[in-house]
Amino acid sequence: MKKTITLIVFILSSFISFAQVDSLTLKNGDVIVGEIKNMEKGVIQIETPYSDSDFKIEWDGIKEIKGETYFLITTTEGQRYNGRIKSLNGDQFVLETDDHGEVMIAPDHIVNLLSVKSTFISRLSASLDVGYSYTKANNLSQFNTNGFIGYTTNRWGFTFNIASLRSTQDDVASIERNEGTLTGNYYLPHDFYITASASYLTNTEQSINLRVIGLGGFGKYVLRTNSAYWGFSTGASFLNESFDPVFNESDSTFTTAPTRSEAEWYLGTEINLFDTGDLSFQTTAKGFRALSDQERWRADVNANLKYDLPYDFYVKASYNLNYDSQPAEAGKEIDYQYTLGFGWEL
Repeated sequence: MKKTITLIVFILSSFISFAQVDSLTLKNGDVIVGEIKNMEKGVIQIETPYSDSDFKIEWDGIKEIKGETYFLITTTEGQRYNGRIKSLNGDQFVLETDDHGEVMIAPDHIVNLLSVKSTFISRLSASLDVGYSYTKANNLSQFNTNGFIGYTTNRWGFTFNIASLRSTQDDVASIERNEGTLTGNYYLPHDFYITASASYLTNTEQSINLRVIGLGGFGKYVLRTNSAYWGFSTGASFLNESFDPVFNESDSTFTTAPTRSEAEWYLGTEINLFDTGDLSFQTTAKGFRALSDQERWRADVNANLKYDLPYDFYVKASYNLNYDSQPAEAGKEIDYQYTLGFGWEL
């Protein structure tokens, strides 16, 4: 009996101590007690023992914060601290850091909070959306899917994006487009970072059987707040591509362009806007210039407009464009697509 009572007391003490780790006081006076998991893109997430799901609150709706959780803290100046955070007054927070002592900072200068003790799942982000359209004329149908997985550590960030589209209609060859990119970033002081990625593309519209690109470079965020990111990167890439046979109407024969391999120089930019209520917008663009053939250059552009729905569902409109000044098939320098999908995110 004594052992049972001791066990119950221990469990209750653990529960109470967990519930008192962190607290948030909102501007409307509400207080939420639990464990802060992270803050990113202007939203802070806190886990409580009395709720089935975590609370997600707008960062600018926080009046006071008190806690014992240990964070990796990123600021708008590009500094990265390890330590705890608490409110000093309505206009200032105090970061109790390991290497820099106490650091005074305004709330809007904090870009990210990441719990150092976060579990694998808490550091993971993912989403999946699908779309379908059908038109009776010519039995035109189109199916598209997009997936994303991201993982963040103290210094590293990894993302994997995949997209697929298939379009069919009567008396016309099917159109398929599949692409994926694995990217890793290593973050340096003052918002600099080193980046590397590997990607693939298949595209029947441009007769691309398979295009594989390995890329490495460095970049910098010129704007990084809890409402928007804007950064640039540059470096070198290596491209290898093979092509589908192309039908020649003049003599009813098929020809296949030879496989191409070449080194390139690239310049890219990324913009991410997310402090717009339930709307968020992200676009990336990269221009590539062949080093061996100064007359060839390429461009890849992606844009996503997402509207958040309850229970982590969302609707998303996407735009993708590929340009190649020397395509395998004449007259098809540009290929682009619009898609609309419905999805869920972790």
